[in-house]
Parts: sequence; C-alpha cells; structure tokens
Amino acid sequence: MTLYFVTMTSERLKSFASIIIAIAFILFVYGTYKAIQIVDKTQIGTKDGTYTSYVSSSKNIQDKAYSLTQECADDFCKVQHLLDFASNIPYKTQTFQKNSPQKTIQKNYGDCDDKSNLLISMLHALGIEAYFVLVPKHIFVIVALEDKRLSYTKGLWINGKKYYTLESTAKGSTIGFPLQYGLDKIEAIVEPFSNKKLDITHLEYKL
Repeated sequence: MTLYFVTMTSERLKSFASIIIAIAFILFVYGTYKAIQIVDKTQIGTKDGTYTSYVSSSKNIQDKAYSLTQECADDFCKVQHLLDFASNIPYKTQTFQKNSPQKTIQKNYGDCDDKSNLLISMLHALGIEAYFVLVPKHIFVIVALEDKRLSYTKGLWINGKKYYTLESTAKGSTIGFPLQYGLDKIEAIVEPFSNKKLDITHLEYKL
C-alpha cells in the first residue's frame, strides 16, 4: 500500500512538472513573439543603420497635449503651440541615451530624436496627421494642415499632398520651417505609431 502511494505521488509530481514546463514554454514563445512585435513596430531601416522610435500614447502625453492647446480653436493654433513647447526645451545631444517623451519633459532637455518623438506623440494625441522625416544624422516632423495662413509657405509635397516642416530643434520656429536638406537626402518618411514607411511616388518642395 505504501509503495503504491509513493508511486502514485511520483507520477502526479511528474505530471505536474510536465504541466509547469509546458506553461513555461508557452510563456517563453509568447514573450518572444511580443518582443518581435515591439521591435517590428519601433525600428526602421535607413542608410545610417536602424532607427528606433520611442513615441508614446500615454495618458500623461495626452493630458499635456490637451493642456497646451485648450485655448486653441483650430489645428493651426494647436500645432504651433505644441511646436513652441517642444522647440523651447533646451537642445542637448546624447550619444547613447534616448529619452521617452515623458522623460524629455521631466529632464527639460533633449536632442532631435527626443524632441521629435515628443512633438509627434502630442500631435498624435490630438489626432493630427504627422510623420517623421529621416535624413542623415537628423530627424524632423512634417504635418498635414489646410489653413489660408500657410498659403505662401513652402511645403513638402508628397504624392500630391502638402505637408509642412516642424523643426523641434529650432527655438521659436514656426510651422513651415525652411527645408534644410535636398530631397535626395530624405531616406524615409515614417508613420511611427504603425512603423510604416510612406510609399513615395512623387516628391517636391514648393509653395
């Protein structure tokens, strides 16, 4: 009887161990799958290597975007207010460390990556169409706006649609900052929340 009990207990322990191993394996596979998904959604290949975005849809960023634009009646005002906030954060280069939008606000400094990620995250929170433009050693934001105040401002025309440059590293800059790079230097135009490159068939910089 004792031997039978010991044998049954041993078999149960083996079964239990097998279940634990199976669960651990499933969790490992799931974790690996999620990690691959995250990488796939944040990294984009360029001539300089791989660019990793770190945009945010957090409530803190949403609240910040709404608080900065609560007195605005149109998208032109909203975009300019968000640009004012991002461009007035002191510029500071960081060789290894990249800050999330929340950290950039907390530290009150950042490079072109940090400030552009913050700016586009706030624009996204307000539902305003915007993209990253990747050029050698730099990144900036473009935004789609229809406003008569921009009639005489040059923009980046992509497949027949006009977008305006937002330069977060130029303190006090306005919507439609002059393009500082030739069109041939543009490596990719990316929607960072879906991590999709725009399929560009025609590109111009003009009024």
